[in-house]
Amino acid sequence: MAKKYQFQLPFDVELETYVKKTYPEIREYRTISKSLDARGAPRGKKPIYHYILDALVFADDKYPQPETFPKFSPLAKKPIIIGAGPGGLFCAVRLAEYGVPSIIIERGDEASKRMLRIAKFWRYGELDPETNVCYGEGGAGLFSDGKLITRIKSNLVQYVMEKFVDFGAPAETAYVSNPHLGSNKIRTIITHISDWLRKQGCEVRYNTKVTELLTKGDKVIGVKLSSGETLYSDHVVLATGHSAQDLYHHLEEIKVAMKAKDFAIGVRVEHPRRYIDSLQHGSFCEAPEMGSARYRLSWHDKWSDRGVYSFCMCPGGYVLSSGTEKDGIVVNGMSNYARNSPWSNSALVVSVKAERDLKDKSLMAGLNFQHEIEQKAFALSKKYASGRELPAMTIKEFMEGKLNDKPLPKTSSPSGIFKADIRQIFPDFVVDHLKNGLKEFDRDLPGFIYEEGLLIAPETRTSAPLTILRDKSSLISASHKGLYPCGEGAGYAGGITSAAVDGVKCALSILTQEGLLTEV
Repeated sequence: MAKKYQFQLPFDVELETYVKKTYPEIREYRTISKSLDARGAPRGKKPIYHYILDALVFADDKYPQPETFPKFSPLAKKPIIIGAGPGGLFCAVRLAEYGVPSIIIERGDEASKRMLRIAKFWRYGELDPETNVCYGEGGAGLFSDGKLITRIKSNLVQYVMEKFVDFGAPAETAYVSNPHLGSNKIRTIITHISDWLRKQGCEVRYNTKVTELLTKGDKVIGVKLSSGETLYSDHVVLATGHSAQDLYHHLEEIKVAMKAKDFAIGVRVEHPRRYIDSLQHGSFCEAPEMGSARYRLSWHDKWSDRGVYSFCMCPGGYVLSSGTEKDGIVVNGMSNYARNSPWSNSALVVSVKAERDLKDKSLMAGLNFQHEIEQKAFALSKKYASGRELPAMTIKEFMEGKLNDKPLPKTSSPSGIFKADIRQIFPDFVVDHLKNGLKEFDRDLPGFIYEEGLLIAPETRTSAPLTILRDKSSLISASHKGLYPCGEGAGYAGGITSAAVDGVKCALSILTQEGLLTEV
């Protein structure tokens, strides 16, 4: 007989020992959920783990078998998937599980080679406009901590987690709360996914850019590549990520239905890791079982109806330069699986209301708004450094509204930083709300405004400033048949997991349109 068990354990109590002693009737078990509650740690209360176990009480019981799929014949024209990020790859995986191979087109390099070009960018400022932190196999998620956190409610989330385990993620990925792969592990996992796809008959083309969607009336019928080659298909999945700005302009030219949407911009805040650990875990911060501490902070200004919040928190991580244009600077954060860097960082961002804040009312106003801020940051870097380093000031300087004569604290960023008044990069409403938000965060997490804390700018690519409109049921473009806007770049996801889930949904829709499945 199968049975679920739910209980709490102090963080330093070993699970297996506890289960054997407390539940002798259990023969086998698997952990369904494991989440840490350390809210009382700063007050000396021992952190606890919440567990849910799926247990077998009798030896002849069996766990549910892995999901199996009917095998269909390949389509006459392979589906074309533009982008080899989590949305595109998981779309291809789900199709391949049903026996339907696809063509995946990626403008950047494969995951194993991306790091070589990115290292040159961080060290020397040599940007490759086609292979960088945002473009290449694995997408931007390859260099953004490998967090699998999501707030979406979908039965496909568990499927995605289990597929990551199948492709080499730690077993705990399938059950631990807020699993984290780390940028080092996810590179290997992405390579395993691509290798498996090729064995299923998929084509994966790297360093290949889609320059044009081919249309016939109101239908997308294929793509044109930078080489001049044309490929035709009845199904084109657009999973390009949030930074493929040139493609947005092309979509506008061919009148693909889109609309401006709200997004967020701000900074990266960086503290010494041990300091954040002590704020969150109190006297337990040195315990190896606790690991590097996380935080999630948010504040809503009711007068302006605007949010300020932390985003993509990277315990024991690094602040990265992640721009895609030679005249712009963008920052992001990542951490490796061990989360053992001496620093912890997070984005602190302010919501931007498309209708209210963008003076330019054109469809591309959000892109232009981001670009202007990124150019200002680059101009500062060229003026006070080499153009490679990132502008930064301490939290204290930001709150006081002026720079002091003290040198900046050390940073995790491989590109380096230089002292600058980052307030001049942003519109006044962003500066004012960041300042008020920091005051609120210091109340929620006393000590957050810390003398050795840094603000590094600008964080502008939190999400796409556009939504590519699609039918809610079929996920097909509202204006063009055969086109499936997918993932973060289309405005339907906000991270690795939600993008992967959206890719799976697009795959199921393709199979439904072909009459192979009855519903998405």
